[in-house]
Parts: sequence; structure tokens; C-alpha cells
Amino acid sequence: MDRMKEFKDQSVEELKALFRDLSKDIFELKNEISMTRKIDKPHLLGEKKRDRARVLTLLSQKGEKV
Repeated sequence: MDRMKEFKDQSVEELKALFRDLSKDIFELKNEISMTRKIDKPHLLGEKKRDRARVLTLLSQKGEKV
């Protein structure tokens, strides 16, 4: 839950930007997997998905939409 504490201190605009960046990173990782059928650091995909979900949770708690 340390990551959640880091995200709580950020503003809504920062969280939205972070959500976009994480979504872009996830898209690129999935694209790399589909092209080469392998990835150097497969654990990054799961971490980024969990971080994106944390950011989305905080945005919904603050009453904002992406």
C-alpha cells in the first residue's frame, strides 16, 4: 500500500496524466508481446496494470472521471 500513499498526495491533473502514461506503457508492452512473443521484463506489465487501477480508484474517490 506504499504506492497508494504516493499517489494520494498527487493532484487530480497529475493523476490523470499518470493514468495516460501508464495506459500508453501498457499498450506498448502488449504490442511488444504481440510482435515478438516475448518480453524482457514481463513483471512490468502486471505492475503497471495494478498502478493504473490504483490511480483509477483514487480518481473515482475524488469524484473525477478519466
